[in-house]
This record gives sequence, C-alpha cells and structure tokens, in this order.
Amino acid sequence: MTDQLPTRSRIVHDALRAAGITGDIVVLPDAASTAPLAAAALGVQVGAIANSLVFWSDGEPLLVMTSGAHRVDTAALAERLGRDSIRRASAEQVRDATGQAIGGVAPTGHPSPLPTVIDEDLAAFDQIWAAGGTPHTVFPMTFDELVALTGGTVTTVV
Repeated sequence: MTDQLPTRSRIVHDALRAAGITGDIVVLPDAASTAPLAAAALGVQVGAIANSLVFWSDGEPLLVMTSGAHRVDTAALAERLGRDSIRRASAEQVRDATGQAIGGVAPTGHPSPLPTVIDEDLAAFDQIWAAGGTPHTVFPMTFDELVALTGGTVTTVV
C-alpha cells in the first residue's frame, strides 16, 4: 500500500513506523492544505488538526505543531522560549528545512530533526491528525505519540 503513496509521504510513513506509530497515511481526493479543509475532509473538529508550521528563529528553523483552532502568537512564544524573535519561514526555508512544501509539512520525515514546540491544547483530543508530507495526505496519532515523535516542548502557543 505504501508504494502508492507520493515519495514524500513514503518518507513520512517510514519515519512513523520507525517511531512505532501505526496510523496509516490517508490520501485525500482534494488538497487539505489548511486546518479547516483537513477537518472538513476528515469529519473532525478543526482543533484536532495538528498544523505543522515552520518559523525562522534565531538563525534556525523552528517547527510549531499547533491546533488548527489557533494562530501562533510569535512574540509571546519567542518570549516564552527565550528566543530573540520568531517569524514565518519563507517557502524556500520550509522546503530546505523539511523537504516538504507548505500545506503538507509533516511533523517528521525531515532531512534533520527540527527543534519543535507543541501546542498543549492538542492534548484535549484522543486522536489528532497531521499532514503526511503533501497537501493531499494526512495521518492520525495521539498527542503522546506526537510528543515522542518530535521530542517537542509542550507549551501554549497563543
């Protein structure tokens, strides 16, 4: 079945299996490059979508896994993390850091692990969904699996 996945999603699938995460990558008929689109396609609350947002902070990429119901307060998050600043990464920076395009960034399958922050509000959901390496692919996991997968710091992001 994985041989039918796009290359980027196969890389994500392999990283998930290596981490012991068994949720399958689902290929959606239409792009779900935003949390509302993904939630509608899956029939779940928008808050259960784990958006993978790449920022640039203190000269390096920073992955923020946020609930689809939130907008990241970059100034407050920078202060909370003791960083000088956090700003949106460019499309080129996102691709360089993750190997994936904006709208399809997964929490794993990157060329190198990224420093990661995880929105504490994702813990409210028994199951969360994240992009699977392309705007057409997603996969389910638990909050605890996300934390273990990324080694992320759990905090508020709003």
